[in-house]
Amino acid sequence: MGQQQLLLIVLGIIIIGIAIAVSIGIFRAHSIDEKRNLLINEGSSLASLAMSYYKKPSSLGGGANSFIGWTIPNDMLTTATGTFSAEVFTDSVVITCTGNEVVTGTDSVKVKITVLSNGFSTSIIH
Repeated sequence: MGQQQLLLIVLGIIIIGIAIAVSIGIFRAHSIDEKRNLLINEGSSLASLAMSYYKKPSSLGGGANSFIGWTIPNDMLTTATGTFSAEVFTDSVVITCTGNEVVTGTDSVKVKITVLSNGFSTSIIH
């Protein structure tokens, strides 16, 4: 083999290595975004449950215009996506969704959903 052919082989290996490294980074970023979207979807379902509890009369097992007494259903506390916890106040609920996907170090994907009587908002923590 000539020197030029060896140089081309080495150059090809370097380019392939860089392409693999970049693709791993892109895949990881996509994976984190997908996990965050799953957390937002499951948290939105919990927010809908909290809003329906707020609007139901107490005679039907609701809160009668209060979130006090609402809890996350036991089967939704921990799912394949992550864990969920709630801080319940009279006029709002703050649902914290913590995913299984680690972003950096020990920080997991985390989303906070604030539920009010007329809707909810989502904010990304990690």
